Amino acid sequence: MITNVKARQVSRLARLLTGRNALRRPVDRIEGMILVALSAAFLTAVAFACLVGTHTYQSQRAATVGLRPAAAVLLQHGPAAGGLVRGGQAEARWFVPGGGQQSGVLTTTTAPDIAGAAAGARISVWLNRSGQPAAPPADQAVMITYALVTGIVVAALAGLALVLVYALCRLALDRRRLAAWESAWDRTGPSWTTRH
Repeated sequence: MITNVKARQVSRLARLLTGRNALRRPVDRIEGMILVALSAAFLTAVAFACLVGTHTYQSQRAATVGLRPAAAVLLQHGPAAGGLVRGGQAEARWFVPGGGQQSGVLTTTTAPDIAGAAAGARISVWLNRSGQPAAPPADQAVMITYALVTGIVVAALAGLALVLVYALCRLALDRRRLAAWESAWDRTGPSWTTRH
């Protein structure tokens, strides 16, 4: 039953766009072609949004591939925890894979656990391939959510732009329809009245 309804809808759309109807004006056919073109453009935009979301996810995954967990020891007290200022830094020493040591500055971006930590505390950090601290990798669910949101935003913006294009086309076509109607009325209107 659902298949029959869909088939009738497709058949009706095909008749609307291509069928011969004495009441259909050329402007109506133009509007039908615009709708088909904008629908195809929207489907293309959705496919592009899927590609953007996939690329976003793959970029995030690639950025986290080179990160390795390590331990750092704070050489000074970390910034105060719970303050209005979210940023802060502290000197630390960390152990790189392979047995070496490096020292430098850890920030609350690269090592969020330094907030409120005392000097000498062991803090977990993530190191990039060169042994420098990097921001902790995002959780898998966060990466997927971010990629989905990115794709949805791209599709929504494209849809909004296409709706705006349709509204502008519809406005221009409606003006043309009204002008044609007024012209036709100017020709037939006087014959409908007996007063001159």
